[in-house]
Amino acid sequence: MMMIRRITLILGAGLMAASAATAQAPLKPVASVEGITEYRLANGLQVLLAPDSSKPSTTVNMTYKVGSRHENYGETGMAHLLEHLLFKPTAKNPAPDAEFAKRGLQSNGSTWLDRTNYFASFAANEANLRWYLEWQADIMVNSRVARSDLDTEMTVVRNEMEMGENDPGNIVFERLLATMYQWHNYGKSTIGARADVENVDIPRLQAFYRQYYQPDNATLIVSGKFDSAKVLAWVQQSFGKIKKPTRKLPKLYTLDPVQDGERFVAVRRTGGVASATLAYHVPPGPHPDYAAVELLNLILTEAPAGRLHKALVERDKLAASVAAFAAPLHDPGFTVLNAELAPGASLELMSQRLLQVVEQELMAQPITAEELKRAQTRWLNRWEQLFTDPEQVGTALSETVSQGDWRLFFLLRDRIRSAKLDDVQRVARERLLPSNRTLAHYIPTDKPQRAPAPAMVEVAAEMKQFVPAAAATQVAAFDASPANIDRQTQRATLASGLQLALLPKPTRGNAVQGVLSLRWGDAAGLQGLRAVSDATAALLDKGTQRLDRQQLRDRLDALKVELQVMPGSEGVSVAWTTRREHAAEALALIGEMLRQPRLGPDSLDEVRAQSLAALQAQRDEPQAVAANAIALAFNGPYTRGDVRHARTFDEIAADTQAVSIEQVRAFHARFYGASQAQLGLVGDFDAAALKQAAETAFGDWRAPAPYARVPRPSLAVPGKLQLIQTPDKQNAVLAGRMPLALSDEHADYPALLMANYLLGEGSDSRLWKRIREKEGLSYGVWSFVQWSPLDENSPWNLGAIFAPSNRSKVETALREEVARALKDGFSAEEVAAGKQALLSSRALARAQDPALAQTLAANLLLKRTLARSQQVDEALSRLTPEQVNAALRKYLKLADFQLIFAGDFKQP
Repeated sequence: MMMIRRITLILGAGLMAASAATAQAPLKPVASVEGITEYRLANGLQVLLAPDSSKPSTTVNMTYKVGSRHENYGETGMAHLLEHLLFKPTAKNPAPDAEFAKRGLQSNGSTWLDRTNYFASFAANEANLRWYLEWQADIMVNSRVARSDLDTEMTVVRNEMEMGENDPGNIVFERLLATMYQWHNYGKSTIGARADVENVDIPRLQAFYRQYYQPDNATLIVSGKFDSAKVLAWVQQSFGKIKKPTRKLPKLYTLDPVQDGERFVAVRRTGGVASATLAYHVPPGPHPDYAAVELLNLILTEAPAGRLHKALVERDKLAASVAAFAAPLHDPGFTVLNAELAPGASLELMSQRLLQVVEQELMAQPITAEELKRAQTRWLNRWEQLFTDPEQVGTALSETVSQGDWRLFFLLRDRIRSAKLDDVQRVARERLLPSNRTLAHYIPTDKPQRAPAPAMVEVAAEMKQFVPAAAATQVAAFDASPANIDRQTQRATLASGLQLALLPKPTRGNAVQGVLSLRWGDAAGLQGLRAVSDATAALLDKGTQRLDRQQLRDRLDALKVELQVMPGSEGVSVAWTTRREHAAEALALIGEMLRQPRLGPDSLDEVRAQSLAALQAQRDEPQAVAANAIALAFNGPYTRGDVRHARTFDEIAADTQAVSIEQVRAFHARFYGASQAQLGLVGDFDAAALKQAAETAFGDWRAPAPYARVPRPSLAVPGKLQLIQTPDKQNAVLAGRMPLALSDEHADYPALLMANYLLGEGSDSRLWKRIREKEGLSYGVWSFVQWSPLDENSPWNLGAIFAPSNRSKVETALREEVARALKDGFSAEEVAAGKQALLSSRALARAQDPALAQTLAANLLLKRTLARSQQVDEALSRLTPEQVNAALRKYLKLADFQLIFAGDFKQP
């Protein structure tokens, strides 16, 4: 159930634990590793607490050790169906969606092979935390799992299936595993067989629920900011009264035999990019050899040193890109290696070369110590980045819980860190064999070789070798209110013109978040240069004049930098994460990347191939087709070459093909500079040191080309409805846009922000309740306003995904709900709930350091402070239903929308 449930804080809820909880003896720790502590209730419920006050948010995960692996014949998709149905009403909670929306959670659920989990993140608030724990306890044993709920949800589940069917990569993955596994349920898609889902037997589904949704099969994980003693008391009160089940869970014993020969599957679908995908059977996640699987994937595919990347992408130019995926699972699992075909290349040749590198060259040319060290550094950097974020920690623990022990999260890290070259090479020899391979593209041998027989792992025996590391030092709490952020933020302007906003604050793991935005040129100077600008930005991380591409990647890893380059039509932004001890050096290195990029022709060819491959994949996708049609409808007076001109797929392809390395170098020399730049930094750093690093890196860097912001006024385009055919696509899309000549400085901004939220942004909105919940026509429906802070040009957007056969029903429901909102308006109760939801969402956003760094940088350009955010919060809190309804009626005109329906709409 991939939906975002927003909720708002309720400040008046009581915070005392009930007498039933306080009467019980305090829970005692069972185990503790690096700040995470395990408790166990008498009924078997496992509780993991990971307190972290470094950011004012709380995340709750409830993980049930049941996934598609546990489904019997005729029951495929049951675990996923239950994930949907548990969000339905119970006797105690008759309107959970409304309660979620009222309270302000960002909530979700997911189903995978070994587990199902439900999670929510929200601005730290004890009343909402306690309520959510009580709701989780309620749905554990009191969900109805009723036919009436399933009937309304069935079209939504089908729509989710159809969404997956639209994605060639998803279908290849499903077919690959189905071909790879002969008996084990890992070969069956988690979403299930359509026949099983559509004909599910309710008594069997209820029995499945009663068997697996019990406290002794569940783990509750609470991470972030909270009072541990209070949470334990609330857990005892809400979950402790649930009886320990008397039933015994079935012991699953199915294992596939050793694969005895190459397997091959071809998938033919309309659209997409040709690819070749390999899969190999590997040990379970708890197995000592699994760490080598993760390292092998990096050694093979990680750019730029990965063997497949260098061979297929750089040298032979057969592939546009390569990638790898492996999941640590409870039972013997899989690792997947994928290559996407470069434009004009041969799929057969690429497949042959893929096999040659993996199964021959890796054996003939053993892994080097340098390759292993690089892969370990990369993997461990990513692990450390994850461990600094309490919201991600809970989700990661869900996966290791499902493998058999939550401490495997740390054991795998330790095994990666201590991996030996001989062991990694041995695992490659044992597993990366022709007889152990399945190829999807998407050959009997004289002497077949066999991989080791699959075997279960005794987790308790493995854990005897595990030595926990010391817990990280607790981080002081930070007040993320606008006033405090403004008080703590230091601002400066360099001689070059670069503006700085630095917010030193305590963070978990001494993390530092940075955002640097460069803006350049004017409408005349940028004429016809969009593709050149995009290519230049794409080459920034491909090496510098001093460092080649691999040296740059290694240096970034040494400084623990995770970096993203984001091109725009009139500039570029770079966002990164590092640590306190590396913050100044990281900023200096980013300055070197921006000022002295290598801009090599081979890298340009690689970037071009990847861009064209991605473009080809979009040409037949309903969502991309509809979005492009919307953009083209608003071209207005802007002709080809203007930075405001939206291009067709063919125009983008032609522009991309035409870019030369000479153009790229000339563009960089002319436009890049810090004259119009903003730098936002948030985290644990020495502000004086970073100011000096910024001065050294950018203080004398000015762009030669003159700068004048390109205005983007609103264009009055008449409304129109279009149907665009995308053959052989089982999911359809609605994209709608109406011009709105407002900026976020307009007096009506708060009221219209609320009106849009109540119409289609929140999980309790009119469009959601009608199209998603009541009629079950869509997996997702939404509305949003693209608020501009610079121009009076903030278009209003609508969207939905659905089965093509339901197009007319979706359109009818949309028109009726808009008409009802305009006629009757929103009630006082809806407005009150919307206030809480929006204010909670805005508070949560200020607690996210990456987003806060982006906000600080943007505010420099806009000459704003967080006082503006506080003013908007106050205006939202004062809104009346009359103001909200007046704004809705003043601006919302469905007849003025461009409504684009893209899908495989069968003609009558």
